[in-house]
Parts: sequence; C-alpha cells; structure tokens
Amino acid sequence: MIRAGRRHLVRSLADIAAQQGIAVQTLLNSGRLKAEGFPAPLNAGRTRLYDGEQVDAYLAGRPVPALPAEDDDDDLLDRQEAAALRGMDPQAWDYRKKDPAVHEHMVLVGGVEHWPRHVVRDHTPTPRRPRKPRSPDSNSGGRPAGVGDQVPRDLLPARVAQLLDDDPAVTAAGVTEQLGVHRNTAQAALTALRAERMADVMMQQGVSAAQAAAALGYPAGLTRRAGIRAEAVVRGSQARPYLADVARALHARGWTTTDTPPAVEHPQGDECFAALVLDSPEAPAAALVWSERHGWRTSTSRRHPLGRGAAWPPPGPGVRYLATGTTPDPADLVKALEATG
Repeated sequence: MIRAGRRHLVRSLADIAAQQGIAVQTLLNSGRLKAEGFPAPLNAGRTRLYDGEQVDAYLAGRPVPALPAEDDDDDLLDRQEAAALRGMDPQAWDYRKKDPAVHEHMVLVGGVEHWPRHVVRDHTPTPRRPRKPRSPDSNSGGRPAGVGDQVPRDLLPARVAQLLDDDPAVTAAGVTEQLGVHRNTAQAALTALRAERMADVMMQQGVSAAQAAAALGYPAGLTRRAGIRAEAVVRGSQARPYLADVARALHARGWTTTDTPPAVEHPQGDECFAALVLDSPEAPAAALVWSERHGWRTSTSRRHPLGRGAAWPPPGPGVRYLATGTTPDPADLVKALEATG
C-alpha cells in the first residue's frame, strides 16, 4: 500500500531506471531489485511500485528508512489490498469498485488503481436503480445526441483500462457504447492506454511496437496511432536522465526550488515535450520548454508553458531559443539562459 501522504514519493521501475541512466530491461537484468537490502515493492501486482525515499537511501548507501507502520484512513490500497480489507476476492472487488461512490475516489498512481482506506472500509453498495426501457426512437449508437460524456475525465483511464483488460480488441465504438462517452474521447483514451502498455513491453523485451501489440493481443488494424505514440513514450523514457541533469543544473543555479525532473508529455502523440517551471524570482524566464525536435526555448507562462497544442512559436517577446542542438550540455543551457537575462 501507499502510506498516507507519500503518494508523491512513489516511483515505478521506469523512474528508478531513469534515475540511474539505464533502461528498464538493464535494471531488471542487473539483479539489483533482488539484492539484499533493496526496498520491497509497495504492491504485489504486475506493475511494481516503490517508495522513492527508500530507493534514494539505498542507492546512496544510506540506511533504508522504515515506512510508517500505523494504518491511516488516507492510506491508498491497491486492488488486492482493497479486496483483502473487505474480505472478498479481487474479482469481487472489481465489481464493487464500479459503484460511483467508490469510483469517484479512485486514483491512479504509477498506472495502478488505488482507493483510500476509509472509502474501502466504509463503503456501502449503492442500491441499483431499475433500468428504464429504451425508447424506440432513442439513439442506439452509444451516447445519446446532445448529452455530455457520462464518465468524468479523471475516471476515464481506469474505466477504459478495465475494458481493455477484458477485451484487448475493444474498439472506440465499443467504449462509447459501454461508457457513454464521445467517440473521439474514447479513441484518445484507448490510444493512450495501448501506447503506454506497448511501450512497457518494448522497453522490457526490446521489441518493436508491432511486436509489442501482438504480444498484448491488440489487433494490428487498431494500433497504428498507438504504435507511433508508444515509440514516442520509449524515446521519452530514454530522455529522462538528460532532463534530470538539466533540472539539477537549474536548481543549482538557484532558478528552481526543486531539482525534480520534468514529466515527458506527448500532446501531439508522436513527439516528446517537457516543461520546467523556473519558480525563483531571480530566474530570467517563467519556464523552459524542451522538444525532442527543436531543443530548448523559454516560455512566458508558468501555468501553461507548452502553450496551445505545444506549437513551437517563433522567437519573440519572452520566447528565446537556447543553445544549439536538441540536447545541449546542461551547463551550456544555463549559460545561454543567463545571456537572455
């Protein structure tokens, strides 16, 4: 489980590998995860998660601190833990978690569904309302005309993930029919989820996007866009060590209050972007934006540094291209940014 107040410390295998500048498969092959003293995973599921404070201590050769032992209402429980707390098998919890009173509290941490302890413990099933008969003239093609999406955006990934688990060949039309969301919303969610899972297989097994799709049971005709995005996700994972070095350099210069590396984003599906907010009053820009295609530039917005659609703007007021190449040395980037001040 994830102890209360420690969600922000959770790291996946990809995070730990990037921290050491290696691929996930290299980390797995090294045997370090099974070495004496390495922190135990927080969960028993297929996607292993770890506590970042414990991992940092181990890698630095320091004693690994113990996690809080006392249960808290805000502890986050995964599927197996939630089922155990309720005294049911995981399959029964899969049915229980569909109740709106549980769904609204579900959070994804490292791609794994979790629920607060108090929600799992205190939940009483909502009585099911009798289903109204469908009108003969109603829209039978999924979401009724003029009706908004019936699943909140923050809950959609988990709902679509369950459908994808049940049927790897599920289509956008199938998601629309079962969840009552717009076809475009369903397609975007399916593409993103398939891409993430394909990228995991690609990094773990060293295979192509097409081979990863086949291994997951995804029909080739449904994974063209997901394959393109999966390749971008892999490149983004490979870029994380470099972005972490840049974050540390900016922090050392005093322009950021934290040296946390930025998340790699894919707003256009096929390209990697990252944004670093410069939150110090002395910083010469509001934020920095990195594109694997263009390199670095400044941004005038801390709240929305990428801008609409991550379009790459021409140089102008508040927008300056920095250094040369797409991955300049962090020290050169700092010098280039100093020159803009």
